[in-house]
Amino acid sequence: MKITSLFSDKPYSAFAIAVCFTVMLILPWLHLLPVDSAFHLSAYWVTLIGKIMCLALVALALDLVWGYAGILSLGHGLYFALGGYAFGMYLMRQTAGDSLPDFMRFLSWTELPWYWVGSNHFLWALALVVLVPGVVAFIFGFFAFRSKIKGVYFSIITQAMTFAAALLFFRNETGFGGNNGFTGFKTILGMDITSAPMRATLCSLTALVLMLCFVGLRHLMNKPYGRVLGAIRDSENRLQYLGYRTLWYKLSAWVLSAVIAGIAGALYVPQAGIINPSEMNPVNSIEMAVWVAAGGRGTLIGPILGAGLINGVKTYFTVAYPEAWLLILGALFIVVTIFLPKGVIGLFDRFKKERSE
Repeated sequence: MKITSLFSDKPYSAFAIAVCFTVMLILPWLHLLPVDSAFHLSAYWVTLIGKIMCLALVALALDLVWGYAGILSLGHGLYFALGGYAFGMYLMRQTAGDSLPDFMRFLSWTELPWYWVGSNHFLWALALVVLVPGVVAFIFGFFAFRSKIKGVYFSIITQAMTFAAALLFFRNETGFGGNNGFTGFKTILGMDITSAPMRATLCSLTALVLMLCFVGLRHLMNKPYGRVLGAIRDSENRLQYLGYRTLWYKLSAWVLSAVIAGIAGALYVPQAGIINPSEMNPVNSIEMAVWVAAGGRGTLIGPILGAGLINGVKTYFTVAYPEAWLLILGALFIVVTIFLPKGVIGLFDRFKKERSE
């Protein structure tokens, strides 16, 4: 298969995307250069770039179900947080050593809950990162899709489920740190989590995972499976009349999307240094939909671009004008919906078309 078909159907965009991913893979290692070097990348920028790439990975996951299958989820923050909590359990066990995590000792707990068993093993933590969001998505998706819940009703249910999960994780007795969540991480596989090599490794690993997920989904969407998802988005009833069992197509895409979001959460936690129930805030899930819409849904590369641009703007405005950020976000969503229905990617295509005429 040609490399252009893996990245995009346009050779010029394939080259640009390949260059961007290459830069993202190499850039974090500039953090290892001496501080007085002109090319040194500070810990702040390495961490910020890594976190934004994690959020771009969530946007990519959401685009799979919304952009291709037409299923708008307003609850993907749940799967992101579940992946983060699954890996956060391992990080807390690494910090606590042979004793209980600090928050459990503060609550006078004498032993670990049963669902924490094995969380001190790295491979088991990786398995939980995939299994927990995947199983939750399968159970929810199976009953929702089998009941033929669609459109705005489905979106509202996903948001309600995320809010309910946030309330559950806020409770101290659930064993996930309550309002404070997990923080104070020190090591991964015995290595200092705040060291320069580990920061660069985590950021570069995030770029690698983002690239592999993009290439994998691009390849999958160019197959008959992707065309069926597009047909479900355009006219599911007609597809059912042709004999397709759309339930399993939607469910498989939903579970795959949740797993990718969970992986993004697991990569985000060691770089952010914290995970708490606020990650399940419904506003966060709405923001994810804005990233996809702003970048251009149904393109895969658009949501990555949208997540990068909006979170870059958010980083500035939440510091300079924190009280105005939500107003800016709402205005941005309105402008994109009215004037850029195909997102930033659509704007690029329009500009290129006008230049060629």
